[in-house]
Amino acid sequence: GIIQSMSRKGIPQDNGPVESFFSHFKEELVKIHVEKTKEEYKRLISEYIRFYNEERYQKRLNNMAPVEYRSHAV
Repeated sequence: GIIQSMSRKGIPQDNGPVESFFSHFKEELVKIHVEKTKEEYKRLISEYIRFYNEERYQKRLNNMAPVEYRSHAV
């Protein structure tokens, strides 16, 4: 499985952005991609990080993707 790390044991608020990312990651990617090889997971993780940072719509950005939000703000 996937193991998360935190600054202090049992206190996820120490690393809120990473906790948020992993929450979405598990919800949107891991549950639909079961029984993959280590290499397949590496590829999926890289693709998801790019998607999360560039394309995924986010409430905190007025329901825009980060790239869309940045271009809209300029």
